Amino acid sequence: MNVEELNLVNTASASPADETEVRGADAARLRYRRERAALWDAQARRMDTWRGWGGAYHRRLEELYRFFVPPGSRVLDIGCARGDLLAALEPSVGVGVDFSTEMVERARKRHPHLRFLQADAHELEIEGEFDFIILSDVVNDLWDVQEVFRRVGQLSGPRTRVVLNFYSRLWELPLALAQRAGAATPQLPQNWLTVEDVSGLLSLADFEVIRRRDEILLPLPVPPLSTLCNRYLVKLWPFNVFALTHVLVARPAGRVEQQPAAAAAVPRVSVVVPARNEAGNIADIFRRTPEMGSETELIFVEGGSTDDTYETIEREMAAHPTRSARLLRQTGRGKGDAVRTGFAHATGDVLMILDSDLTVPPEDLPRFLEVLTSGKADFANGSRLVYPMEREAMRFLNLVGNKFFSLAFSWLLGQPVKDTLCGTKVLRRDDYERIAAGRAYFGDFDPFGDFDLLFGASKQNLKLLDVPVRYRDRTYGATNISRWSHGWLLLRMVAFAARRIKFI
Repeated sequence: MNVEELNLVNTASASPADETEVRGADAARLRYRRERAALWDAQARRMDTWRGWGGAYHRRLEELYRFFVPPGSRVLDIGCARGDLLAALEPSVGVGVDFSTEMVERARKRHPHLRFLQADAHELEIEGEFDFIILSDVVNDLWDVQEVFRRVGQLSGPRTRVVLNFYSRLWELPLALAQRAGAATPQLPQNWLTVEDVSGLLSLADFEVIRRRDEILLPLPVPPLSTLCNRYLVKLWPFNVFALTHVLVARPAGRVEQQPAAAAAVPRVSVVVPARNEAGNIADIFRRTPEMGSETELIFVEGGSTDDTYETIEREMAAHPTRSARLLRQTGRGKGDAVRTGFAHATGDVLMILDSDLTVPPEDLPRFLEVLTSGKADFANGSRLVYPMEREAMRFLNLVGNKFFSLAFSWLLGQPVKDTLCGTKVLRRDDYERIAAGRAYFGDFDPFGDFDLLFGASKQNLKLLDVPVRYRDRTYGATNISRWSHGWLLLRMVAFAARRIKFI
């Protein structure tokens, strides 16, 4: 979709009914809109010569939104003001909407490469879908938040993400005092909403919140104190209670991407099996892995085995000529490299990882596929920590470590992840390609492959969902995990993720 393909309808430009011709709620709504349009028109003129103390606050918001919205996205900014936030996101298609004529005029002059529309968000009509729809400091000022969210839903596809921030109720008095002192933008009476209020209104409009962040403790430029407060302290209890703004990321709830009429109704599935010293399990993988979707291909990536794993896979492929299967020789090291090698050669629409030790039963894989095809989530992560395990499946210290890292990574990612090291993970090919394209943000740091995917999925605003599995004893071979050296490496990755995801 490019700018020329957008059909923008300026509903606010039509002359509204005179206030004397309407009664009751309609008259109140009309007065509400006129008062705010007049206020923001005056504020736009004032901003030509007055900056106030909000520069640091808005620069921090730009940093936060750039974390969520990658450059080159199709972005709609509702309540865009002068368009500075929209321009900072470097969209491939950028459309800003504001009901202040003066704001829109200035936005067009400041950012002529973007498209700006003067319209009321409650009556907005735009044909097309956007990757991201942002509402920055808007919901506090709306007449009907639910109606605006409903309009947003009409402009959203299954992959659209809505990113919004709004003032905390605890800041109602401080902001009022700042406005009286002339240090902050004057406001008319606001909607002072809690996170639960906004989450509920999103739910009524068929959205679900997938991430929440409390941001900005000190909205004034006082380096290095403002950096300490806004990047670090505000992420920690009890300081996060006093955050100025709440940031939410939401997705359309349970919406499934529509397939073209000529396309297959069900996806093709690729199951990547990293295999090192697992010769005794190969026959069972062929026998037990179910056919899923329109077709299921098995992709074995063998690397560094001291037994005859490679030859065993070759024999089983010859013994199952009707089974779609490929065998790759790994050139790098580690499971993470094996997974990336397999994904690079996979042809399926859905990518799965199956550990060749079969401690997670391959018969459970259809459950993971159903999570994606139903629209319940974008990323299905296996969890071994729900059901009781078989006696020898996981050593006690490994279990303790897994539970610790579950809490740590859930806090870091902003979504519950109960079992970070379960090898079974499932996602769509196009989502993986986005993760791979953004891998430079984290670098090649993960020998396991699990965190590369989890961090990347979080950065791409994918909805994660745990799928409980019953963890089984090994029947062949020994684990390739070193309890102490790999545990230390996991601690280092927690610190790394904190810097790149949490304390941005």
